[in-house]
Amino acid sequence: MFAVPSFYWALGGLVGASSTVSPTLVQLARERHPGFLAVLWVTGVLKVVGGALGLALASRRGWGRNANRLLQLAGWGAGVLLVWHGMLFVGQGLLVQAHVIGIAPELVPVSRWYTYLWGPWFVAGGVAFLLAARAHLRGVAERRDAAIAGAVGGLGALALSAAALLAGIG
Repeated sequence: MFAVPSFYWALGGLVGASSTVSPTLVQLARERHPGFLAVLWVTGVLKVVGGALGLALASRRGWGRNANRLLQLAGWGAGVLLVWHGMLFVGQGLLVQAHVIGIAPELVPVSRWYTYLWGPWFVAGGVAFLLAARAHLRGVAERRDAAIAGAVGGLGALALSAAALLAGIG
């Protein structure tokens, strides 16, 4: 379900986008900018892959040593990325709402969507991944190896996110 908006916008639909998404992104979608369309398609596919990852983590099936490591790496990495991303939305939005930082007046309504819908939605998804990865780890025979892979995934995601933020990307 989370992938539907990405595919919808990539196919040219814009209903509801102007009130819930950054005007810059809406303009790129409206202009059918090829680079942005590619980002939308890739984002949609990654969301579908994320859904499959969540299902794999939630299953009780034994996946094998390397698959369990990969599931832990990806599960903890995805969880940390989503929580971090959502908290950035919420944190920045709360600072805007408290008038600590300013934004253009036309962005205030969109900022509320990011603060109260998109941010918490990302945090909830991240927490779900972290809980699924933790539950999956309990059923893994080679728990130590999988736990190390999960730690690498989580710490790697945190380092990547921090680097992107410092570079002005996130």
